[in-house]
Amino acid sequence: MVAAGPRVRHSEGVSRGIKRLQGAVALVTGGSSGIGAETARLLAGAGATVLIAGRHQQRLAAVAEQTGGIVLAADLAAADGPARLAAAALAAAGERGIDILVSNAGLGWSGPIGEITGEKLAELVAVNLTAPMQLTRLLIPGMRARGGGRIVFVSSIAGSTGVRGEAVYAATKAGLDRFAESLGYELAGCGVRVSVVVPGVIDTPFFERRGRPYGRRRPGPQPPGRVADAILESLARDHDVIYVPSWMKVPAWLHHAVPGAFRVLAARFGDPG
Repeated sequence: MVAAGPRVRHSEGVSRGIKRLQGAVALVTGGSSGIGAETARLLAGAGATVLIAGRHQQRLAAVAEQTGGIVLAADLAAADGPARLAAAALAAAGERGIDILVSNAGLGWSGPIGEITGEKLAELVAVNLTAPMQLTRLLIPGMRARGGGRIVFVSSIAGSTGVRGEAVYAATKAGLDRFAESLGYELAGCGVRVSVVVPGVIDTPFFERRGRPYGRRRPGPQPPGRVADAILESLARDHDVIYVPSWMKVPAWLHHAVPGAFRVLAARFGDPG
């Protein structure tokens, strides 16, 4: 096993559940920057061995150096990308197997639906939705055979409420939410837990890469470490869903409980950023 990185401080409640992460093997996708990199650091600090997956070798190497993790180059947009990553992760884990999957890799795109190319649309669906499902399909059998495992999906508030100009992205995250929920029902009682972390606006390169920077002053972007904290909390406390920041559960609730009122507000306040 690779030596874990330096330990970090956690809240008292999380600390009580953190012992289960010591010695675990965790695969983190999208681990080269932002939420994924912060999550890798926290998991290493909790005593886990981290397999850090992504497309940017230099940034992955920097995170691996900080965490004592193992770099796994992966292109989840490729048809065989998830299968190749799963095979590489299982080989790196050895007899221990994969205990934790943090499915964090994601892509965005902003603009009218008629302007997105077919190639970009397919890439968003592949990375945001198909890849998490494929990785889960390939890693779940080992977790079930060992009688335990943890899967965390990083979703988005866009999947809960919809977002103007991001129809494809929102659809992929909504699909991920329903996949996670259904998977949780399927795996109940077998020792494998499923969690979803739902971030709002997070200060990462995501907005630059989607083609349009975030333009609102409120709500202000949150640091990626807050999402990483939520991921660790979901692992330590077996939460089903965590919103980051926590008040994001309000628009999500309003959207489902009073959809008419939500649509009126959405139309009034226009483009969310």
